[in-house]
Amino acid sequence: MRVLVSGGGTGGHIYPAMSLIKEIKRKHTDAEILYIGTERGLEADIVPREGIPFETIHISGFKRKLSIENLKTITRFITGTKRAKKLIKQFKPDVVIGTGGYVCGPVVYAAAKLKIPTVIHEQNSVPGLTNKFLSRYVDRIAICFNEAKSFFPEKKVVFTGNPRASDVLNIDRKAGRMSLGLDVNKRTVLIVGGSRGARPINEAFNSVLDKWAKQNYQVVYVTGAVHYDAVMEKVKEVEQSPNIIVKPFIHNMPDVLGAVDLIVARAGATTLAEITALGLPSILIPSPYVTNNHQEKNAYSLKTNGAAIVRKEQEMSGQMLLDDIDRVFNVNGSWQTMHEAALKLGVPQAAENVYQVLVDVVQKG
Repeated sequence: MRVLVSGGGTGGHIYPAMSLIKEIKRKHTDAEILYIGTERGLEADIVPREGIPFETIHISGFKRKLSIENLKTITRFITGTKRAKKLIKQFKPDVVIGTGGYVCGPVVYAAAKLKIPTVIHEQNSVPGLTNKFLSRYVDRIAICFNEAKSFFPEKKVVFTGNPRASDVLNIDRKAGRMSLGLDVNKRTVLIVGGSRGARPINEAFNSVLDKWAKQNYQVVYVTGAVHYDAVMEKVKEVEQSPNIIVKPFIHNMPDVLGAVDLIVARAGATTLAEITALGLPSILIPSPYVTNNHQEKNAYSLKTNGAAIVRKEQEMSGQMLLDDIDRVFNVNGSWQTMHEAALKLGVPQAAENVYQVLVDVVQKG
């Protein structure tokens, strides 16, 4: 099986692609993969490190307002499509899949024009411009939120879930607890604002530092490397508590997610795929700085189904955070209800689902 994968810019586009590649290789040990990304995106570091053949094209995104940059983008799209066609003809893929980001535009479009079976994977509840554009040309559209269905041609859409959900199936809860030095007899809340952290979450955490020690649970706070030193200065100002563990970053996140009982986080698609696969209750603080405010819409999908509490960044405070955690842990039946609701939303077999979509379009193509 020869599969061309394209996706770039952010981890939310790249990591689902990597999880899918892992599934393809599990099914076909002799599978050949080519990944097309950009030189400046995270994929340029992540993909080659995994030993996956990697090529690049130069592309940028459209501005939502009239701009001279959009003219440059059109030129780059035309040039990128020509290069993509050359790479596709050389590689001769059975199928091409785009997992999001500007780079998918010329790559998937070129494949469709060359009559290669094509698929796009949309992780969010509200799709971006690239996937909306490509939806006219591809054979199938794999989605993770039912809310995304209305944006695409109905006959092309199939609900698969996010392949990242499959990566948490083999987590080692014990290893997760040991890596953080957690008290196995206490419930644990993980507070994380993403790899670079989130200032409002830091501020909320810091404002109630003196109260964490009095709680009947322990807190693992992941600051993001940028904010770690500033947070630790605040922590040192109060009496040290065994209830608080502060880390700049966590490398074994799937194991840690399996080791905790509640998460406070942003509402990126990858995070939600992982926590629902595990049935992990959540308090979600969507980032307001993303395209189409899609994190808020992602988060409300979980809230509507009873799996999460959602707080907007501008209303978040330390006391509100404490009250929400207390409600989940100490109100009778609250944690269990959220746990069961999250499990119902989870799609742990998502990687298998997307793989099957690829197989189907190849067979029909």
